[in-house]
Amino acid sequence: MKKKARLVLLACSVFNLTIGVLYTWNMFKLSMTVPIAEGGWGWTSQQAGLPYTIAIIFFSIGVFIGGRLQDKIGPRTVCTAGGILVGLGLILSGLIGASTVGIALCFGVMTGTGIGFGYSSVLPTALKWFHSTRKGTVSGFVTGGFCLAAVYLAPMATMLLNHFSIQHSMILMGVLLLVTSVLIAQLIKNPLADYVPEAPKKIKATGMSFVSRSSNDLTSSEIVRTARFRLMFVIFLINVSIGLMIIGNIASIAYYQAKIYDYGVLTFFLSLMAVMNFFGRLMGGIISDKLGRVNTLFVVMVLQMLNMAAFKYYTTMPHLIFGIVVAGICFGAVLSIFPAFTADLFGLKNHGSNYGLIFLAYGVSGVVAPVIADYFYDTYRSFSIPYMVCAAMLFVALVANFALRRELKQV
Repeated sequence: MKKKARLVLLACSVFNLTIGVLYTWNMFKLSMTVPIAEGGWGWTSQQAGLPYTIAIIFFSIGVFIGGRLQDKIGPRTVCTAGGILVGLGLILSGLIGASTVGIALCFGVMTGTGIGFGYSSVLPTALKWFHSTRKGTVSGFVTGGFCLAAVYLAPMATMLLNHFSIQHSMILMGVLLLVTSVLIAQLIKNPLADYVPEAPKKIKATGMSFVSRSSNDLTSSEIVRTARFRLMFVIFLINVSIGLMIIGNIASIAYYQAKIYDYGVLTFFLSLMAVMNFFGRLMGGIISDKLGRVNTLFVVMVLQMLNMAAFKYYTTMPHLIFGIVVAGICFGAVLSIFPAFTADLFGLKNHGSNYGLIFLAYGVSGVVAPVIADYFYDTYRSFSIPYMVCAAMLFVALVANFALRRELKQV
């Protein structure tokens, strides 16, 4: 069964590789804002950012709905439906063309929901195949596949945009992702009801051991009445808002702040952000298994706060690379810690729906930092104010993290 567990883990990670199209929107967005005379659509940054924002909102809604569905009918069907929606949303976006409302509905609603369906199904499935002391590690490996998609999808989008129109590029990418995601989804399934994961030979107590003992498979209606859920929601909301602000605008930041106009370099930044995101998810999960979730979150948020306070000074390529590395690692770490944290506190039985509730913060975050950043960029051609707002938000998250630590000591 160990080989079967590893196969499912690999399938879950690879499936996330096929639906991580959110991280490539930068390239489409940049092309859409190019003047019509130069081959673009002449859209404003806010217009081109609207489908991305709506996709984030429906991504979180899809995680919530998909998590509940996979708890009831299993992950394979929900993953298959998710893959179809992701590909179909891109194909229809290409067929509709330069319509803000049309692409917002097709990419934003349809593709966003499909991403949520798939993302919500692979996480709890993989966790069920491995021992509870490996929750952070498994979470990091599975969620890492999602962000790592940009390493091949961003160059692919650039290549398509260099040879085809924006519409045809979306159609071609949609067909490819639909076919590959649906095929891989057939390998994703839960273990048998009587399956007991093999325990590691050496199990060491961690900073989360007291939480693991208290976990008793709470339902969604039960967890929303707890203080620890509300604190987790706030911390998650703030951290993902900042990560999405950087991801959604990294091409524009490099273009206007560091005066980098080469599309190849912009693609490199997207890929670098994705790799660091993956590294952060993997290491964040592993480290939190050893040091505890709250301790790891504290370190991550302090680093990100300092990075945001300094980001406006990153006006050269080496400085910008440093900022992207820190932002990517911190964002990725948070996204691997919270699925495991949710399992620690509320159990695995209803993990899909419980984490779906936490993940609704991801949707809210799509309206917070990215929208604020687009507004200030269109108005002042600068991201300086959003950087400082992000640093202040992270200070609030640190206060919430201290409150969460006190709450957990009373459990």
